[in-house]
Amino acid sequence: MSALRSWIARRLLLGAVQTAAVVLLVFALTEALPGDAAVAFAGDQPDPERIAAVREAMGLDRPAHERLADWVTGLLHGDFGTSLTSGRPVSGFLADGFVPTLILATLTVLLLVPVGVGLGVLAARHEGRFTDRLISSATLGVYAVPEFALGVLLMSVFALRLGWLPPTAVGYGTGLLEHPSVLVLPVLVLLARPVCSLARLVRAGMIEALAAPYTAHAERYGVSGARIRYTHALPNALAPATQQLARTIDWLLCGVIVVEALYVIPGLGTVLMNAVADRDIPVVQGLAVVFGLATVVLNLGADLVTHRLAPRSEVAA
Repeated sequence: MSALRSWIARRLLLGAVQTAAVVLLVFALTEALPGDAAVAFAGDQPDPERIAAVREAMGLDRPAHERLADWVTGLLHGDFGTSLTSGRPVSGFLADGFVPTLILATLTVLLLVPVGVGLGVLAARHEGRFTDRLISSATLGVYAVPEFALGVLLMSVFALRLGWLPPTAVGYGTGLLEHPSVLVLPVLVLLARPVCSLARLVRAGMIEALAAPYTAHAERYGVSGARIRYTHALPNALAPATQQLARTIDWLLCGVIVVEALYVIPGLGTVLMNAVADRDIPVVQGLAVVFGLATVVLNLGADLVTHRLAPRSEVAA
């Protein structure tokens, strides 16, 4: 038990260090952005006095370390800052875009696990046969298609040509669950590549586990094939798959930006794109920190689950 507690303490400490690194990196990158935000906000052909006033209002006339200290202090108190363009708190922008993004990500993950694991197990059960070759070829082919290209293709076929689904979320507001047809194409795009990678990883893990000595030993003792597959082999195959699932959710945070832009969904991705276009640095910083913290937390959770499924696995170490 003490070894487990020590391992958990090390992972939590690593997570804290990673969180601090994320905050510093976000601030450094936004500081390194080209151009002068004060000039951009001062309007066309501004005079030097106007630029100086804007710089003072934005706090850009203060040293970087002072602005970093104030920003970190605000983050520790849950204050992400104030938008430069609207004067609204950044937390308000996060709240506006959180629900649509959460809906997309949740639906994708809920479908990803059973579909990806199911395809991987099915392919492993029929290793080398037609079903295995079909699943492997299909997953490889779909994985090779970029999200934006797949989204345009699905929109062209199912929305514009066949008219079965709405092409975008324009006119539906943030009540996406009240109009489930709007979510079909975005979720399919977000689901396509993660399902392929998860299925191929589960297939490889299942084949390796079924070829292990303990599997043959269990067969000699008369243990049923279904029990061997789902009680012994599948947990070992899911240990590395859990890590892949965490990385997939990380990818969703990036992929959702493309999907929300393509299908005009008012989520965090759209908020981020608008903030970048407007050079609204506090909003960009706030969203980047949220995405970074989500990545750290998800990977910590994946390590804990992996350690639970396969305590001796080097993946968890």
